[in-house]
Amino acid sequence: MFNSLSIKPTSIRFLAVAQFFALLLFVSSSALQADNLKPFFLSSSGSGDFSQILTDTKTKLSSGGFEIIGEYTPYDGATIIIVTNDALKSNAAATEFGGYGAVQRVAVTDMAGTIQVTYTNPVYMANGYQLKGKLDDVAATLSSALGSKESYGSKKGLSAKDLKGYHYMFGMPYFDEPDVLSKHASYDEAMKKVKAALAQKKGGVSQVYQLDLPGKKQSIFGVAMTKDMSSDVTVMKEVDFESIRSTAHLPYEMLVHEDGKVYALSAKFRIALNFPDLSMAGKNSFMGIMASPDAIKKALTLASGGALEVKESGAFDF
Repeated sequence: MFNSLSIKPTSIRFLAVAQFFALLLFVSSSALQADNLKPFFLSSSGSGDFSQILTDTKTKLSSGGFEIIGEYTPYDGATIIIVTNDALKSNAAATEFGGYGAVQRVAVTDMAGTIQVTYTNPVYMANGYQLKGKLDDVAATLSSALGSKESYGSKKGLSAKDLKGYHYMFGMPYFDEPDVLSKHASYDEAMKKVKAALAQKKGGVSQVYQLDLPGKKQSIFGVAMTKDMSSDVTVMKEVDFESIRSTAHLPYEMLVHEDGKVYALSAKFRIALNFPDLSMAGKNSFMGIMASPDAIKKALTLASGGALEVKESGAFDF
């Protein structure tokens, strides 16, 4: 019966070669995916007392050589610890706009009684922020201090090459297309304006931490945002919905540069970098925070000592 099919030897060889290359492609794709980077690490997850786990986490960080420079509780059951060390600061100072990578963020989040300890992936952020050094040493130190059960925040992750030139999609900003919030006569003048505006909580923005980079006039401010669509609560309700929370996305940053300008990464870049798998439309998507990027820019403009544009009607555009 089978003889009637007349399967030729050449057809069998072709099929075998095709299967071989398909297998090779699958293996190569799996290997590449294994090398991909994800935005966050899960350190631990389990029951326990939130306050005690928060205290223990800070103790581990300090014992691991990290300096705690800020702490932020954006909403109940979530606290972010902002840390730095000499390696982070020196690496950030080696890049013109490296201040964004001068800190790492560690979060303790209560998920219905399960306490998650998570933190930003230094190597992922180093590539995304185009830093000179890739922070493998910082990643190892954080892992030693806190542990690293798994990386998460993206199903497949992103390669270092993709992160270096990352943008969410066509027409969306890159790392080197930040928002210029305000312009001042000098770095010193910019610092005065920023500190005064943050003290007054202009735009609903207040200071979480300040870090001055060594050997240069460049400072990074971590900020809390509370107003309307710029609010951290509003944004996180829409984008942070997976079973392992990405609380360490917060807080947002402003960079005071030696050129007297105050910068912030565009929210269209900053949010997408931390949530690269977020869909464009539908439930829990960028569509739900469509107004947030402009609202964030306006809030930070006020917080930087800048002024909002005035419309022809004479009303402020906010």
